[in-house]
Amino acid sequence: MGTSGPGPAFADDEPDPLGALLTYLELSPGAQADTYTARSVPQVHGRVYGGQVLAQSMIAAAATTAPGRLPHSVHGYFLRPGDLEEPITFTVERLRDGRSFSARRVHALQFGKPILTMMSSFQEDQEGVEHADRPPRVPEPEELPSSVEMFRTIEHPLAQYFYRNFAFDVRHVEGGLFLGEPTRPEPAQHLWMRTRGPVPGDQMHHRAVLAYACDQIMLEPVLRAHSLHWRARGIAVASLDHAMWWHRDVDMNDWLLYVQDSPSAQGGRGLGTARVYNRDGLLVATIAQEGMVRGGD
Repeated sequence: MGTSGPGPAFADDEPDPLGALLTYLELSPGAQADTYTARSVPQVHGRVYGGQVLAQSMIAAAATTAPGRLPHSVHGYFLRPGDLEEPITFTVERLRDGRSFSARRVHALQFGKPILTMMSSFQEDQEGVEHADRPPRVPEPEELPSSVEMFRTIEHPLAQYFYRNFAFDVRHVEGGLFLGEPTRPEPAQHLWMRTRGPVPGDQMHHRAVLAYACDQIMLEPVLRAHSLHWRARGIAVASLDHAMWWHRDVDMNDWLLYVQDSPSAQGGRGLGTARVYNRDGLLVATIAQEGMVRGGD
C-alpha cells in the first residue's frame, strides 16, 4: 500500500497539489491485522478535511476485500474534528463476504477515539437491469471560468494558498462562492470538476478521489439558498454525515458534472444532494450529505 508521510515539496513555479494529495492517500500497515495508518493533508483552517478521511477509510476497507470487488456505497458519520498533527489509525471490521457482496466497517481513530465511522459495501462486476436519469443542459466546462486561474491571479495569501494546494479545477455554472455571495438565492447549483493532473491507479482509487473531492462542495446549495458564501462573516460549516452510491465507473481525469440541490435546512443543519455525470451524460454517482451550517450574520 505504500508508506504514509508528508507530501512532496512543490517547486515555486510548479505546484503539484494532486501529487501531494495522492501521497497522503497511501496507507501504511498497522501493528495489528486489518489496521492501517496515514497522515493528514495540511489545511488552512487547521483541522482534518472530512473528504480525506472518507477516501482513506475506503482505501483501508478495499485492502481487506477480494480483488475485483469495487465499492458501490459508503455511509459515514463524522464524529469529532481531526487533529492535523496526529496520525490516523484505521481499523477495518470484516462484517460479511458473500458470493457477490462484501461489507466492511471502518473506524478512523485519533487518541483512541473515532473521528469517523463508516460502513461500505463492495460488489463483484455483474450484469442486470439498467436505467439512469439524464443530465440537464448546461454550459460546457470550457465555456466557464476556472477556479485555478482565479486563485492564480488574485494577489491574496488565501487565494495563493488554494492555487498551490487545491487539487481540483472547479467551474461553477452559476458562479463560485469563493469570494462573494451568489447573484440570487437558490438552493441549487451546477458545476464541473476534474483533477489538476492524471490520477494513476485502478478504479478503486478513482472512486476514492471522488469521495475526497465531493466533500468540499456538497453544502454549497445550502449556502446559496441563504445568500451565503465561504468568506461570510461568522459562518461555521461542518460535515455531519455522508452517503455515496457509485453506479458506474468514474474517470477523475475527465470533467464530471455535479447537479446539486438542497431540499431542506433547519435546526442549524442543511442537507445537500448531488447527481454526478460524466461527459457522455452517464450518471456515475449519487451523493447526499447533511452538515452543520451556522452563522453568516
